Amino acid sequence: MALKTEDRVEETTVTLSQQNEPVEDTSHHGHAESEPKGRYLAGLSLAALGVVYGDIGTSPLYALRESFHASYGLSPTPANVMGILSLITWSLILVICVKYLVFVLRADRAGEGGVLALTALVGESAKKGKASMLIMMGLFGTALLYGDGMITPAISVLSAVEGLEVITKAFHPYILPITAAILVLLFSAQSWGTAKVGKLFGPVTLLWFASLTLLGLNQIVERPDILWALNPFYAGSFFMDNGTTGFLALGSVFLVVTGGEALYADMGHFGRRPIRLAWFLVVLPALLVNYYGQGALLLAHPKAVSNPFYEMIPAWALYPMVALATAATVIASQALISGVFSLTMQASQLNYLPRVFVKHTSETESGQIYVPSVNWSLMLCCLGLVFGFRSSSSLAAAYGVAVTATMIITTLLLYVLARRSWGWSFLKAGTLCCLFATVDLAFLAGNVVKIPDGGWFPLLIGLFVFTVMTTWKRGRSLLRALMMERTQPLLSLLTRLQSGEISRTPGGGIYMCGNPNLVPPALQQSLKHIKVLHDKVYLVSVKITESPYVDVERRITMEPRGFGVTTVYVRFGYMDEPNVPKALEALPVDPHEQTFFLGREIVIPSSHPGMAYLRECLFAFLNRNERSATDFFHIPGSRVVEIGSQVSI
Repeated sequence: MALKTEDRVEETTVTLSQQNEPVEDTSHHGHAESEPKGRYLAGLSLAALGVVYGDIGTSPLYALRESFHASYGLSPTPANVMGILSLITWSLILVICVKYLVFVLRADRAGEGGVLALTALVGESAKKGKASMLIMMGLFGTALLYGDGMITPAISVLSAVEGLEVITKAFHPYILPITAAILVLLFSAQSWGTAKVGKLFGPVTLLWFASLTLLGLNQIVERPDILWALNPFYAGSFFMDNGTTGFLALGSVFLVVTGGEALYADMGHFGRRPIRLAWFLVVLPALLVNYYGQGALLLAHPKAVSNPFYEMIPAWALYPMVALATAATVIASQALISGVFSLTMQASQLNYLPRVFVKHTSETESGQIYVPSVNWSLMLCCLGLVFGFRSSSSLAAAYGVAVTATMIITTLLLYVLARRSWGWSFLKAGTLCCLFATVDLAFLAGNVVKIPDGGWFPLLIGLFVFTVMTTWKRGRSLLRALMMERTQPLLSLLTRLQSGEISRTPGGGIYMCGNPNLVPPALQQSLKHIKVLHDKVYLVSVKITESPYVDVERRITMEPRGFGVTTVYVRFGYMDEPNVPKALEALPVDPHEQTFFLGREIVIPSSHPGMAYLRECLFAFLNRNERSATDFFHIPGSRVVEIGSQVSI
């Protein structure tokens, strides 16, 4: 046994399939109103431009160019240009407009979106055995988004800075250093938070979309015949004329819709209506006009295929557009980085990742957080990608595989949700999801060929994160089961207190517990060695619910157990900051003056049945390096007594 004033708490069992508790009035906790109107709607829509559409809005920098990459052997003939544009048009309509904005955005959980929220919804509605399989699928989709979070900043910023080469080739040796410097500054600024600069995101992105529109219109006026590409006939003809080569080009066409999953994940910040309004009024028209403008340029000047976006820009406007493009890509990168921060916190609070240090950077917006360990890991990976792949074209080979796989998982989970929760018939749900799956699988097939050229990277990252998530979940379950075998029922403690067998001392003690019907290990070890107990004992059981937020009025429930023992149930939403002392201020004693007793388990890998030995070693490593429970629950370190024991799993 080890006695020391540090950390660790018995955590509660939280699964994605358990029933969540209702949350009232979530709009007061950082969610947008469900039906915003007037100026408020306009403000939310403007903010959504910067946060939600930053990623998809910077795709014109490289998407059309990559569709004519030398590896495909496609020349920018009028038929090919019209075919590619037709594919881009109908990809945006089917994937973004129909799939995500019309149907997937309906799958919110207490206002929150994203594949993790969708997984939770499906887990509740599916049967136990099937739920486990679907949850694993959803977790893998979540893990793949980490790879997207690494590639997006690298390819976005690099593609913007490469515009300097259009001005003069003298900039070529400085492209990578400039890109690296911008990325370092971007990640270094994360600790400041987005509260101060967030108001600039929408206007800057609006200026970006306005510039996209003007640049495109200038070219379309010269070649209005490019508008015939709206006809899907050209997409079909493109496949018939180019066969396998045309099919493989889908891997680059997919770059125009890579922001779909980010759009869904950011729904909780703004709500459906502002996101849809911003898309149909600003984003979609600007993207289509710019893509068609690039196509019109290629019809007139096929040699501009090396960088059609920057070739559209007049010489006098090149420097300002490079600056604006860089600002837009930084904003797009910021949105992805913030999304990974939020994803990490949610996964940690749902017990799929170890606790990590989370810093809230805004006093008013709980969603604005900073996770140092994730931030610096992302920065190193982004820099490694920039210097490893050395160009946005090479990075494009790694981009898309992970997002495509996540989109397929979203489609499968959407089908289950439509059948189980929305009451759709097999024919209705099957027809719609088969249409989506056909498009998703076509894009996946086009991206699979990228795996040897870099597509393996996001898959490797996804597999690693998935392994960590499942190992941590399984390890905690095994550890919990072993600790329960060693603990006594609470009834036995109450019986001993009734008989007067245990000596009491004035004061109060707060014991963190996982199962309120069992004696906390810290209390059990304390009685075994110290043989005395406070007059007032509070057994605090913390539950991280699957709801994003829990109202303050519903946060704490007390249950007197007799003989000075009270069980205190504390609930936090997975988006809440779990401040236990603040939550316990409703107790009849001052929690800031009481002693907190926490248990700590030192995991020893063994050959016992449970997990493979290497996974046990990974779990032991994660357990040792998990964030201190003292910090996680905001418990004053000077008021903590830790009681630890070794456990072989």
